[in-house]
Amino acid sequence: MTEQPTRISVGDLEIRFLVQDSDSNGALTMFECRVPAGARVPAAHSHDGFEETIYGLEGITTWMVEGEAREIGVGDALCIVRGLVHGFVNHGTTDARFLAVAAPGVLGPSYFKDIGAVLAADGPPDPVTIAEVMRRHGLTPAAQPE
Repeated sequence: MTEQPTRISVGDLEIRFLVQDSDSNGALTMFECRVPAGARVPAAHSHDGFEETIYGLEGITTWMVEGEAREIGVGDALCIVRGLVHGFVNHGTTDARFLAVAAPGVLGPSYFKDIGAVLAADGPPDPVTIAEVMRRHGLTPAAQPE
């Protein structure tokens, strides 16, 4: 079992891994995400290798799933099945936190560390590099409107 949860800063977000794939024999990963009010958030994306379930812990995040908005507050849950384009924002005035469970456990700390490194580099983040990191970890960036 993971002794201390792994904490990772990704731009404005803070990710805290609670269960890694090695803890669950690959069945799932679980992490808590803190989203400050008005924070920059990940680009809309999908994933074909796992389902992602979100559970609200604090504040409200608004999730767009296939173009439909859904507010997730304390105690609310949302399962995002494979292949659905989704993303989230915190439009509120207070920080929000949610728990995310990915099953099977193919999304781990290395994805967030790699994206964090791209965001921490000098200059504006390179969208091509971000897309490459996403694809390498099983996420597919959504087509951006022109």
